[in-house]
Formats: sequence, C-alpha cells, structure tokens
Amino acid sequence: MIIFNKHLPRRTFLKGLGTAIALPMLDAMVPAMSSGPAKYPVRMTFVYVPNGIMQPDWKPTGVGKDFKFARIMKSLESLREDLFILSGLDDHNGNALGDGPGDHGRAGASFLSGVHAKKTAGADIAGGISVDQFAAREIGSKTRLQSLELGCEDSNTVGNCDSGYSCAYTNSISWRTPSTPMPPEVNPRLVFERLFGTADYSLDPETRARRTRYRKSILDMSRERTQELNKKLGPNDRRKLDEYLFTVRDIEQRIERAEKENRDIQPTIEKPGGVPVDFRDYVKLMYDLQLVAFQTDLTRVTTLMVGREGSNRVYPEIDIADPHHPLTHHRNNAEWIEKVTKINTLHVELLGYFLNKLKSTREGDGNLLDHSMVMYGSGLSDGNKHLHEDLPILLAGRGDGSFKPGRHIVHKQGTPLTNLYMTMLTRMGVDPEKIGDSTGKLDTLDTL
Repeated sequence: MIIFNKHLPRRTFLKGLGTAIALPMLDAMVPAMSSGPAKYPVRMTFVYVPNGIMQPDWKPTGVGKDFKFARIMKSLESLREDLFILSGLDDHNGNALGDGPGDHGRAGASFLSGVHAKKTAGADIAGGISVDQFAAREIGSKTRLQSLELGCEDSNTVGNCDSGYSCAYTNSISWRTPSTPMPPEVNPRLVFERLFGTADYSLDPETRARRTRYRKSILDMSRERTQELNKKLGPNDRRKLDEYLFTVRDIEQRIERAEKENRDIQPTIEKPGGVPVDFRDYVKLMYDLQLVAFQTDLTRVTTLMVGREGSNRVYPEIDIADPHHPLTHHRNNAEWIEKVTKINTLHVELLGYFLNKLKSTREGDGNLLDHSMVMYGSGLSDGNKHLHEDLPILLAGRGDGSFKPGRHIVHKQGTPLTNLYMTMLTRMGVDPEKIGDSTGKLDTLDTL
C-alpha cells in the first residue's frame, strides 16, 4: 500500500456540472501510518423472484459441504464456496390464517417482514417493517442513501392485485413502516441520476428527456477533477479508479442505448425510458447499479424485485411466450413445468452475473462479495400449491468474515425465515429484539 502524508477523505467526490461521483474505497483513504488493515463496511442486498421456484430442480442433493447442485442452480458451480443453500426456512405469515385467497399478495408483503398483511385493497394497508429498513434506519446515516429499492417490472401500488389484497403488497417487499411501502424504482436512468447526478423530478418526462439528450456524459464533466486526483494516487489506486470509472461509463452508455432503442420501437405496453428491450440486459443493468452503489459506499442496503409477485411477464429471450404466473399453476403438466424451470434457471444465471461481478471487484485483501450478504429467494416454494414452507433461499458472501459458506444447510421444520434476518442484521451492527415472527438467530452460518 502507498503511504501518504495526507489521506483522502472517504467522502471524496468527482464533481462536475450537476454531478457528484462518489469514489470506491482507495488505499489513499487510509490515514497515514494507521495501524492495522482498513475496515470495510458490510453490505446487504435482497433479491426477490416471484411465483415460487420448481423445488425438484432447485434443491441440491446432500448436506453440508458434500452437496451437488440441481439443475436450476448448476450455473453457480464456480461460486459454491461463496454461498449457502438454506433449506427448511418458513414464512408462516404468508399463509391465509383465516383470510382466504391472496397468497401472492401475502408472499410479497411478508417476505422481508415476517408479518401477516392486512387483507385490504384500500388505503388502510398494514404489514410490518422489513429487514432492509431495520438496517437502513440504524446505519443509513453513514451513507448518502439510506437504502436503494429497485425493480424490473413496472407496476402500480394502488388497487386490488390479488383476491382483495392491495397492489402495494404484491409490488413492494421493502416497508419503512407497517403502512409505508418503499416502491421499487424500475427506470435505470432515474436510478443512475439518483446515484450520480441531479435529476429534476418536477419536470415533465418530455423536458427531462430533452435535457438528457443534450447533456454530456457525467464523466466528461468531471474529467479535469479526475486528472487532478490521479496525480495524488499510487499505481494500485489509479488502476482501481480506472476500473470503476469504466464501469460507470459503461452503465451510462447502456442506459443511453436502451433509451435509443425505445425511441425506435413502438412498444405494445407502456415502458419507462431507459429500460433495455432484452430482459437479461435489463436485470444486469440493475445489478450493476447496485454494484457501483456498494463500491462507492453510497448505500449499504438494497433490494431488487426481479418481478412483482404474481408476475405475468413473458420471456421471449428464452422462447417462452406464456405468462409466468399461469405457468406455475401447471397441474403437473410436463410442458408447463419445463417452461417454469427454464424461467427459474434464467433468474439464477443472472444472479450469478451479479455475484461474479462482486467477486471480481477488489476491496482490500479480498473482494466486494467477501464484504457483502446477498440473499436470493421467493416468498413461495411451490407456486402451484401456494406453499410458504421450506422456501427456496440462497445466501452468498461472507458478511463480516465470520460466515463459513460452501454448504447446504437443512434447518428443522418450522424455523422462521426471519431468524436468518436477525443473524444478518447482527453482521450489520444492528440488533433488534425481534423481526416479525422471529424466534432467535441461526447458529448454522458461522459454525461448521
């Protein structure tokens, strides 16, 4: 590490016209003659996929370290030492409990809170505070953004979306208070501007689009400041800064290409500007925005809804023209089961993209995945039967370094999913008395 007489503040920004680009953690940000290695923050993200996952092709065979991936997770083989597959965790409050139909609404609402949602399609919605917002409330003051909520499917938050359950339940997994959902942002351009620029949301969409077309890249605006900063950095920091700025520019260019594609195509449904036509490109873009948000410590808490609960998305990218949700009610139709399995497999392959990007992003003596916790899963296990028990849950990363991944762990029947959240929050320095229906913490993640 290069030792400087003066160190850069952790909150150093490259500033340009209407922009403030946060920087990744650099060696030059460690105070001169500091003792011991730099302390890197722990990041937490929750990735939600809708409508359950085909269990026979999800569950690995074997337990502990001696397990084999099933078909859906096979693409994660190279990452096996970085992740847990957690079986046996339940979301009891996703069940009807006397409220009748509405499993999709309850699945989305209770997934991160462990609280049974009030059955209503009106304004009197009521659920519980989600785990991400427990963390955001305690550590959000340390970053520019307390949390970041993203989605890959546009939706409304009002109205009846599932058998008398409000659309707020199916379309939001993050809840700041029991009556305040945090709707995900689905437009990559608006996420980018929130992270790196100043977006005037009071302007109408046409005016904002016109201004976007005429403005230069935010990196061009900050070029002079970048050149000044490079003179102060050692070789390792210059390489790290160059890699980071390349990523930011690449994200911006991908958004611009998506905007151009959308201007050239007459869509059959309304689509927000900046959304790539290809679903895979869309999800990768949202993952990359989370990556740079973590890398620059703009936030340490994110959620991503790959699709809203009960999603009817079609997947022409993998030759599936049937809506996702109806396919999950397959009634043991082999052709429908195969299509759902292909959708599940695509989702996991895209998760692998994100995990590999985190792992290839160096940070200190390790990488960004080492300092992160990435939880992936669904609020339903069997989408055909609407089961909320033994949910498909994957956890990647080492958190604060105490996790010992590379294992398939089977928990005893009835273990609340919220016990996992209690454990994860501990690694964030947050220690609530309880989350939803939690009964304690998992003791399986840091012991072999």
